Amino acid sequence: MTKLLNSAFEEISKLPEIEQNIFARFIINEIESEKKWEKKFSNSEDLLSNLANTALNDFKKNKCIELK
Repeated sequence: MTKLLNSAFEEISKLPEIEQNIFARFIINEIESEKKWEKKFSNSEDLLSNLANTALNDFKKNKCIELK
């Protein structure tokens, strides 16, 4: 554990139990949310790369129209 994180937990441990639980729930929710986003986007990198390549090829072949 980093010194900063350890220091934060030390300060949180001085708070009333209800506030400690609020911080704990917030941290857990953030970690779970981050895991969900990582899972959702882990498979999209290849798709995005293919879409970008298609768009670039279309642009080079003058198949694109200017949006105004």
